[in-house]
Amino acid sequence: MSGTSTTIDDVAERSASGTSPHGPRVAVAAPRESARDHGSATHERFAARLDEALAATQTALDEHLARGTARASTGGRPVTDLWTDLADQVGGKLVRPRLTLAAYLGLGGRDLREVAPVAAAQELLHTAMLVHDDLLDHDETRRGRSNLAGATRSRLAEAGIDDSRADVHVQAAALLGGDLAIAGAFELVLSSTAGPGEKLAVAGQLVRAVQVAVAGEVLDVSGPLLAPSDVDPELVAELKTATYTCVVPLRSGAILAGADAATCALLEAYGRALGVAFQLVDDLLGVFGDPRVTGKSTVSDLREGKRTLLLACAYRRAEPADVALLDQHVGRADLTEAGAAVVRAVMRRTAAPEAVRATVTRHLDEARAAAAELPAPLGPYLLDLADSFADRAA
Repeated sequence: MSGTSTTIDDVAERSASGTSPHGPRVAVAAPRESARDHGSATHERFAARLDEALAATQTALDEHLARGTARASTGGRPVTDLWTDLADQVGGKLVRPRLTLAAYLGLGGRDLREVAPVAAAQELLHTAMLVHDDLLDHDETRRGRSNLAGATRSRLAEAGIDDSRADVHVQAAALLGGDLAIAGAFELVLSSTAGPGEKLAVAGQLVRAVQVAVAGEVLDVSGPLLAPSDVDPELVAELKTATYTCVVPLRSGAILAGADAATCALLEAYGRALGVAFQLVDDLLGVFGDPRVTGKSTVSDLREGKRTLLLACAYRRAEPADVALLDQHVGRADLTEAGAAVVRAVMRRTAAPEAVRATVTRHLDEARAAAAELPAPLGPYLLDLADSFADRAA
């Protein structure tokens, strides 16, 4: 694996601008016109509209958080602190809003008052997922910065409250902060100027995102209790990541644009395939990436014994002696970097990373096939996004 960060957020941002770390993008051959073939002028107009919509989305997010923080002041300092810490967690590359906006604008939508609050809702829901996921993983940092739980612990430490007394307050802050973000996502949808039917349909998509992600999280958390062969990592990736990261944002934008059932089905297929590919690459980076670039530990997944496709392939292909080495090291809370290196060596001997990359390629091909059936400018944009991700996953 390359040590370069391969996040869907980074790829989406580069795809929108038509750039890559290697210079101008050249799209992989596809059964329809690419974003390049569609015409640079059209691509640039679409990118400009997307940038304008992203700015409106950021404004919607900022205003929502400012209103919430102002309302919280009536509850006193602890409530205000919770809102302030939550607001500090929100934002980034806005990939989920970007997908909502791309679907809406790419299918003929024009009114940013309709779509910006809905796009902002996708980001707030993502924040809730991160806050709760960190709580489940007992993590208090994210990408080298204190997350909501970590900020709460730091504040309590400054007040002279030691860790043993602070734990329950830290956990409560993460739980409640995530809940606030989920509620905020629905509040943002309600603030859209879309019609009642469209808002109800989008709210239904958010409900789906939460329910499916919870199912994926349950499978992910319970996975280490099972043998690697008894877990379906691709199903976990679809449930935990693909649905809320790609499918629901795309479907939400399409609903607002008045898309038909066939178009929504294509977006469903595209989002599922791209989202699964993203999660599989993320799991590869969790073992073979460069933490200085990705912000992701290369030992924590092995200590947890996370049931990834990478681990499943290694077990499936390993000789008995290597199976014994995996059993000895994977899932140990005290796993050292030296032990992790032993596991990586087994994975390389079994060609597990190559097997995962082949699966990623299959999913990206499925995404391309769906994108090829979508109208311009959305189809070429999504095709370019899949091609850009393929470059980064190579």
